[in-house]
Amino acid sequence: MHGTEAPSDWVRRWSTLAPPGSTALDVACGAGRHLRWMNQRGHPTVGVDRSAEAVAACAAWGEIHCADIEGGPWPFAGRQFGAVIVTNYLWRPLLPILVNSVAPGGVLIYETFARGNETVGRPARADFLLQPGELLAACAALRTVAYEDGFLDLPARFVQRIAAVRETAHPRQPVRYRLDLPV
Repeated sequence: MHGTEAPSDWVRRWSTLAPPGSTALDVACGAGRHLRWMNQRGHPTVGVDRSAEAVAACAAWGEIHCADIEGGPWPFAGRQFGAVIVTNYLWRPLLPILVNSVAPGGVLIYETFARGNETVGRPARADFLLQPGELLAACAALRTVAYEDGFLDLPARFVQRIAAVRETAHPRQPVRYRLDLPV
């Protein structure tokens, strides 16, 4: 089942940008690998997935919602989170909602498949592959801290990934990002 593997290296690296004790939202959470990761680091967690089996598997890690976020309403209207985490999932109409769900001082950590992946495996449909620079453009309202667009081995895949923060109302106060963290 999706979500039973180890947390993404990208999420592990950039989750330190979430304000201490802030609530983390895991979108298309599967069995909850990132819910567990954030919960174990002291963050209350919220997860959403359309699979009842998946959400049942991660109910112990926080507030869990079984919802069709592609065909139904966004279950978190009006809420913002200290971390919004999305991996291996793309529904373009949701991108602005995800960006708006990042609280001031919070972080969006997003990693999914990119164009080129059709040459090495699944997903292969353009609907599920980010175009060059698409994630950067979608996150223009946030401050990009890290961005990658390229090929990764083991397993072979093309990805785009971003860590982007919503600056606080006090832009003169520098935000410190630790870039020397082990992955």
